[in-house]
Amino acid sequence: MDRALLPIRHLDISHGACQIAGPIPKARTRRVRFRKRSLQSLAFVAADTPDARAAAAKLAALYGQAKIEEADVLIALGGDGFMLEMLHQQMGTGRPLYGMNRGSVGFLMNDYAEDGLRERIRAATHETIRPLQMIATTETGTETVLAINEVSLFRQSAQAAKIRIMVDEKVRLEELVCDGVMVATPTGSTAYNLSAHGPILPIDAPLLALTPVSPFRPRRWRGALLPNKSVVRFDILEGAKRPVNAVADHVEVRSVLSVEISEAAHAQATLLFDASHSWDERILTEQFRY
Repeated sequence: MDRALLPIRHLDISHGACQIAGPIPKARTRRVRFRKRSLQSLAFVAADTPDARAAAAKLAALYGQAKIEEADVLIALGGDGFMLEMLHQQMGTGRPLYGMNRGSVGFLMNDYAEDGLRERIRAATHETIRPLQMIATTETGTETVLAINEVSLFRQSAQAAKIRIMVDEKVRLEELVCDGVMVATPTGSTAYNLSAHGPILPIDAPLLALTPVSPFRPRRWRGALLPNKSVVRFDILEGAKRPVNAVADHVEVRSVLSVEISEAAHAQATLLFDASHSWDERILTEQFRY
């Protein structure tokens, strides 16, 4: 069996099995450099909710409010949706984001606390977020969009979608009849991907999750784990009769003919997590909740 495309049931996706030894020294090096920063200038940004706005005002009074473009760290107050917006805005700037939960789920956020903020940031672990690039082709042209969580395709009408799946220019599934299909990053593996019964991926796993949504044929196909360097292409079959929309995080492209997905070559953003509740620990905890 081709190792580039193994069915999920043949892979051990536990936390330990997906750990990659190589990146660990780099992460520690980045962490040391970050601790040497002065952290004199913090910028607080808030979601449009009363709790988030009140928290931002109080923290700004305690620590000062810098301009976003001059801040050492950007403090995001809200939920996961707001953090995704901030990650998109700060993509490629090199400015790290430290979130505190003033929303509901808060998987991308740290716990809210007003005391010792600079000390928490200095001790935080440093995670690099690499988004996907979606190139969606329609009858009128192409649209290129970045996605931090996932790129999803959905049927647009009452009829099931028919989609051909190619990986690295090789047809892997001639026809998937389904409600939809997605490619998710490790960051997004605990979001919609998990709800569609896809695997949870550790943040440093060099993998992408290819997950169907309500597959009808092949009925038992559960998806696949792909190397993060793979290029996935979805071709829409019978598109005029069975139209399909493509969604990259919050950007939707209607009536696509084909969609090509790959890891963005140069774009990245930085998230900071409290050392006592790192991303690795959150991922491990999630795997024992279901």
